[in-house]
Amino acid sequence: MTDSRQLYQEMILEHNKKPRNWGLLADATHKAEGVNPLCGDHIHLSLRLAGDTVEAVGFEGEACAICKASASMMTAIVKGKTRADAEQMVQEFRDMTTGKLDPAGPHHLGRLTVFAGVRDLPTRVKCAILPWHTLHAAFAGTDTASTE
Repeated sequence: MTDSRQLYQEMILEHNKKPRNWGLLADATHKAEGVNPLCGDHIHLSLRLAGDTVEAVGFEGEACAICKASASMMTAIVKGKTRADAEQMVQEFRDMTTGKLDPAGPHHLGRLTVFAGVRDLPTRVKCAILPWHTLHAAFAGTDTASTE
């Protein structure tokens, strides 16, 4: 097994078992619900903006390991970022997981590049992207996001 595949599996398992930022915020300024009808992933995301900065973010729901790990890592990396920076990361993550962004090139994703290999698993791309669609929906004031 290559090092990148092993790291991917370890990260997925770790974040699935112990997701970061699990739980919804009582004082959220933005919320959205994300649904992947294909595999049954269903998450709720809440965040609190202080000015234009993501001050706090949390999620919960029923989801596969890839979706839960993606949400966990996403919430950890966008906390403290500006809305514009977080939206840029949404686009970069989507592009990376669909093969439009080379993870070896310039980007702002950091450790999230472990998800680059998901582009080779078409049925799992939507699992990885759902939390990011949901974050975008929350920023936009849209109640729900779907992978369909």
